[in-house]
Amino acid sequence: MRTLPPNGKPAEPAMTEALPRLAERLRARFGERVQALVEARGETTLELSPAHLVEVARALRDEPEFHFEQAVDLAGLDFLGYGMDEWETTAVSSEGFSRGVQGGDGPGRFAWANRPQGSGPERRFAISVHLLSIRHNRRLRLRVFATDNELPVLPSLVGVWVGLDWFEREAFDLFGILFEGHPDLRRILTDYGFVGHPFRKDFPLIGNVEVRYDAEKQRVVYEPVTSVEPRVGVPRVVREDSRWQQSAAEAAAKKA
Repeated sequence: MRTLPPNGKPAEPAMTEALPRLAERLRARFGERVQALVEARGETTLELSPAHLVEVARALRDEPEFHFEQAVDLAGLDFLGYGMDEWETTAVSSEGFSRGVQGGDGPGRFAWANRPQGSGPERRFAISVHLLSIRHNRRLRLRVFATDNELPVLPSLVGVWVGLDWFEREAFDLFGILFEGHPDLRRILTDYGFVGHPFRKDFPLIGNVEVRYDAEKQRVVYEPVTSVEPRVGVPRVVREDSRWQQSAAEAAAKKA
């Protein structure tokens, strides 16, 4: 039977700890192991080096003041072309669309070593791990960059949160990120003979091979792509403020 406090009203649930307080605890607990600590849009992101990932992850799971007992998600990240824009977003047509390709500087059309210098990080591949503390009603994001852009390797977190097993396989399959210590690291979404990693930004949109059934050989065969023409997709985005921009453009034209 549920009992009520002396005032006859149910007790209020504990309020979630403010984000700055969580950030202070993280910085105080892990010190120099914290490479960056970002608070934005009501979220906290803790950036670590690969060498400290497993140690910090165990502390976040086991220590009562954090108690992030659940890893909700793990995703791969490719920062190739980060901060670059292939299409114009400041102009708008009378129909409310923005479009335009700025030449061949987009991801997939230059090598990482020869990339245009923008605002992107020197390290290309990373993972983002989303943690949940049910006890404290808090969330935390871990971000870890691989040190080698040619062969990205990061420690596996399966030994800390066993549910990340398939998530790490997915990041390996789609981004080519290797997880050292994973018990069974193999592809999970693509075919056994698949070449490349389709979520890398330099992976061709049409793929490397196409599959068909050969009646003479009576089996499926893989061949270079010939049925699809490579092209650059130009996005068309409806802008909520298009009517104001169009009005301003027309007013300026009248004054001219």
